[in-house]
Amino acid sequence: MTVVINGTVIDDGFAEAFPMKATRIVITAHNATWARHAAVAASGFATSVIACGCEAGIERELAPDETPDGRPGVAVLLFAMSGKELVKQLERRVGQCVLTCPTTAVFAGLDEGEAVALGKNLRFFGDGWQIGKLIGGKRYWRVPVMDGEFVAEETTAVVKGVGGGNLLLLARDTASALAAAEAAVAAMRAVPDVIMPFPGGVVRSGSKVGSKYPALGASTNDAFCPALTGLARKTDLDERVGSVMEIVIDGLTEAAVGQAMRVGIGAATALGEPGGLLRIAAGNYGGKLGPFHFHLHKLLPEGGSR
Repeated sequence: MTVVINGTVIDDGFAEAFPMKATRIVITAHNATWARHAAVAASGFATSVIACGCEAGIERELAPDETPDGRPGVAVLLFAMSGKELVKQLERRVGQCVLTCPTTAVFAGLDEGEAVALGKNLRFFGDGWQIGKLIGGKRYWRVPVMDGEFVAEETTAVVKGVGGGNLLLLARDTASALAAAEAAVAAMRAVPDVIMPFPGGVVRSGSKVGSKYPALGASTNDAFCPALTGLARKTDLDERVGSVMEIVIDGLTEAAVGQAMRVGIGAATALGEPGGLLRIAAGNYGGKLGPFHFHLHKLLPEGGSR
């Protein structure tokens, strides 16, 4: 069955996603600017587990009445392929990017799950001057630093997450592809419990598993490279497509990833073919590698001709 929304063809395919381990942390500071500085640094170099160790990003900014200490804050989500790797990345990123940032504090962003160290080990930076406080059944550490003290909750929770939901936006040219991707990402950012870990939420170097070079585990997705149309052994494009952008979504739940994809499709197709968006597709591995399958036709917003 062919589905067309505002002139944009929606493929009858699916995005294949994988189980991951995930956590949320809440970073607060004297003002929103410094909370964001810490969050941006802590989620840096975290676009893909292929080479970064984890995937991380800012989920949303928090008002003072939403944070444990009544200050402006930012919620950050982190994902990794194993709990062990996630704990390692969490400690390094909080230690080097949050502890170091003026006026910040860090708290658990999830109440339920496997408890792992947050401030538990970072407290030793206090060199014996650190002080523990038990408040409401939760332990916090106060670590003396040069602008006062760094407050860190002792533990945060790790839960099962979903990584690798995706949309491929096929457009006439780069300007059209970027406009559709930007609209989709803006809509997705309003969905709780998800992040789009790549720069600006968009990746132009989509990959496939494997390579002609044995040392590489992933290489360019030649089937969706317009420059290779007519050259690659298998192309999924026609001569009208001049640019393809991909959006990758990680979420705390399967439902959250599905909802993000749904609103992303809606925002992109609002521009539709008049805005240069020709098709929406999704990346998968034949359903053999990831247990989460997000079928595009099941995620469609209301409307569209069939």
